[in-house]
Parts: sequence; structure tokens; C-alpha cells
Amino acid sequence: MYTKILVPLDGSRTSERALPFARVLAGTLKLPVELLEVVDVSAVSAQAANEKASYLDALIAEGERESREHLKMIAADFPGSKVSCTVERGKPADVIIERAAADQGTLIAMATHGRSGVNRWVMGSVAEKVLRGSESTMFLVRADQAARADGATMIKSIVVPLDGSELAESVLPTVVEIAKSLDLAVVLCRVYELAASAYYGSEDYLPNYDEMLLHLKKQVEGYLAEKASSLKTAGLIRVSWIALPGSGADEIVRYSREHPDALIALCTHGRSGVRRWVLGSVTERVVRYSGDPVLVVHTA
Repeated sequence: MYTKILVPLDGSRTSERALPFARVLAGTLKLPVELLEVVDVSAVSAQAANEKASYLDALIAEGERESREHLKMIAADFPGSKVSCTVERGKPADVIIERAAADQGTLIAMATHGRSGVNRWVMGSVAEKVLRGSESTMFLVRADQAARADGATMIKSIVVPLDGSELAESVLPTVVEIAKSLDLAVVLCRVYELAASAYYGSEDYLPNYDEMLLHLKKQVEGYLAEKASSLKTAGLIRVSWIALPGSGADEIVRYSREHPDALIALCTHGRSGVRRWVLGSVTERVVRYSGDPVLVVHTA
């Protein structure tokens, strides 16, 4: 499924919030890990005072030295895993995308927030650029100061938002493999609401909205039951589903916050239309606001 895990860091403790998940994935899936730090030369130049401009090369070299020492220290905390350390110069998002593209089996694991400074970059904006520009699967962790960066962490289940489209369902083969490898329960969910056009009534006709919503709910439940049955046929034992009334991303985020220790798995594209939401925009909103880590599978 994957050939390695690429973990971009920026020297901050916040960016290291992805490490506990990377340790679990590397240990369970038996994958090598590449730790990556990027020295943003343009950022270092902009932050260097004019009187220090002549020492720019020395500042960059010092940044590279600090990055190598930092990565070596972190690499020692991956027991049983093969870990390599890479320090490069360039634009962080561009370097991450290029490093991942060199091996199509790369899984990128990174936090969505970091802190800026000399030799550091704003992880949130970089993560979004990589999300939009890379074709690699991404494991994204919305970091906060309270989260731990040491040790490993626990994932108990995978929540899979679907919108009824084949593109959204393209995440399911990946979900099956990860659920089997990590022994996770799977929860399929679909958010539903009446299309705006359904509320365009007239003096002669006023729809029965309760009846329409009930009919839609039954359709959604039938769809989810069918998909759950398919996953059980594929070898998964613990599969359940839930239909959530409301707006796409908001309900997914709310559900994830009520069910900790879960991994949300979805793709970056879907199909818009009646009773469906544009999964690309939903993905970005879930990544930004979910308390759970998010696995993003890129689809054609």
C-alpha cells in the first residue's frame, strides 16, 4: 500500500504533534520513515537584519546544522523502524511535494500548525499547499499546544464520510487495508439535507418537507447499509454506519469531536448535485477544524 512515511518538521514542538501517529503507522505497517526539515532561504534572508546580511550564508549553514541535529534526536525515538533524515533548502511546500513525488508510495504525515521564525515556517499554510499540490496520500493532524509529541498514540476507529459519489467511495479500498492492518472499527457516515431548490414553493403547491426529509433519510440509510455490507464482504468485521442530518463539513467535525481516538478518511474530490456536497471543499474544512487526524486520499 505504502512504501515509506515522510514526516515534514519545522523545528517547532507543534509541528511534532504528528510524530505519535507516525510512530504507530511505521511500527504497525512496517514502513521506513523519512524525517524532513526545509531551510527556507528566502525567509531567513527576510528576517536577517541589514548589518547581518553579509553573514547570511553562515546563518543558513547554522540552520542546516541545527536541523540535522534536531532530526537525529527525533529519529532515535522510532524504535524498530528504519529512519532517515533529510535537510534541504527551498520553499517548504515545494520541497515536500517533490520529495513525496519521487516515490509514489509515500504517505505524508504532518501537523497542520507550526510556528514561524528563523529556519521555521507556518505549518498550517504549508500543509494546505501540500494538500492541494501533492498527489500523495496525507495523514494530517490538527495540532494544538496541549497535544503530546512524544511516544505513540491510539487510534480506535476510522470514520468515513461519503456523499454518494463513486469518487468519494474511492477511499474505501484504502480504508479496508488500514482497518485490517491496525485492527480498527469502521464507521461510514453520510450527511444529508434537502437541496435549496426543494424549498422553492408556490401559492399553488407547498411541499411536505417532513415527508421529503424522511424519504431522503431512508435513501441515505439504505445506501450506507449497502456499503457497510460490501466492506464486511471484503473482510472487515466491525463496520457500522450513521446518517447525519445537517451540513456536510459541520456535521463531520461535530461527530469527530464527540468520538475521540478516531481517524477520518476521505478523498479530495466528490461530485456536487442534489443531496451531495463538493467533497474537495468539505475535505479542507474537516482538515482545518476536526479534532481527529484526517487521512486524505487523492483521486483522479
